[in-house]
Amino acid sequence: MSALPWHLLPDSAEVSPSGGLLVGGCDLVDLAAEFGTPLFVYDEAHLRARCREAVAAFGDGVAYASKAFLCVAMARLAHEEGMYIDVASGGELHLALAAGVPADRLVLHGNNKSDDELVRARQVGVHRIVVDSFDELDRLERLHAADGLVPPVLLRITPGIEAHTHAYVSTGQDDSKFGLGLVSGDAAKAVARAEASPAVALQGVHVHIGSQVFAQGSFRAAIEAMAGFVRPLDLPEFVIGGGLGVPYVEGETAPSLTEWGKEIREAWAAVGLGARISAEPGRSIVASAAVTLYRVGSVKRLSGIRTYVACDGGFIDNPRPALYGSGYETFLPRAVAADRTQRVRLVGKHCESGDVLVHDAAVPDDLVVGDLLATPVTGAYGHSMGSNYNKLPRPAVAFVRDGDARLVVRRETYDDLLRTEVF
Repeated sequence: MSALPWHLLPDSAEVSPSGGLLVGGCDLVDLAAEFGTPLFVYDEAHLRARCREAVAAFGDGVAYASKAFLCVAMARLAHEEGMYIDVASGGELHLALAAGVPADRLVLHGNNKSDDELVRARQVGVHRIVVDSFDELDRLERLHAADGLVPPVLLRITPGIEAHTHAYVSTGQDDSKFGLGLVSGDAAKAVARAEASPAVALQGVHVHIGSQVFAQGSFRAAIEAMAGFVRPLDLPEFVIGGGLGVPYVEGETAPSLTEWGKEIREAWAAVGLGARISAEPGRSIVASAAVTLYRVGSVKRLSGIRTYVACDGGFIDNPRPALYGSGYETFLPRAVAADRTQRVRLVGKHCESGDVLVHDAAVPDDLVVGDLLATPVTGAYGHSMGSNYNKLPRPAVAFVRDGDARLVVRRETYDDLLRTEVF
């Protein structure tokens, strides 16, 4: 197999004079030596460029879907670049506030928000609460009776659109745990109730059809499905959500944020609605900004079967292959342009046969124990979905830019694993 497809790497990626890979002007081999492995390495300039592209594509009001990747540094970066931030829990809300993001730049999501989450969101004054159910309206009315606060809200509507993506990340179909059904009539009932309720100030509707969607026609279909419903409401806002796909492996391509925004705006103009349309990109902001570095600990050749390469990470730092069967590429940072002529299965160190990072990984023939190995396009849903299975400490996260590297999330220690224990 040929060398790693270059378009899968962060924007600042370049080959060093020795043949290794530099990201943000920093040698990945040196970063692994300084910060250890596993290690998430993010190209800060890439992150900022994608945030700016999203703002240019959708204007003020576009939100970064922080579930894709959230830490204090990322929250500050997205805010500095003019994005609102979509948070989906009390914890994400707490972290964004701790990062110094003003509450009125935050949008609270979630299909089962607790009283505590709603209380805090209302008290701090978030920009919008995206209401997901009649039960949530019940909670908001009960809380209003106690304190009189009236938050601005969007209603999340399920448009009945089958996005062309994995079933686990498809959310716009009628059979979904998210939102209020358009086809069933629940959406209309929710609008009538919200408009009559003293507990909320209805600002618009929200739609999200799924994640890792490559077919732009799916977004156009969602807009067309919603047009007749939205037109008579005369509300000021419509949010198409996120879900734009990104390429992970050789042969995959996807629209840019600019192209996606153009398609959305054209579809919106075609239905002739006056409301402002916006979006909530997440994966397309951060996914290709990062690579993950691992150290090879074992090469096990099973004659006539396959070769297993075991690294010091696994599905606690990237659960997507185990959850969705997601594919990734691999390469050796010391020789990024080398032909990858050997087929192996890249696995982690956890006590599960399903702990597989890349089922059919292409690597150079000279890979050996102790090598530094990397997977690209790991900036989304790796760190954010991580766990401590087998009581392994979670990896560190570094931002790199202009030859400087800074740790933005330190590596957990064994003592960190004891912080919540009661002795």
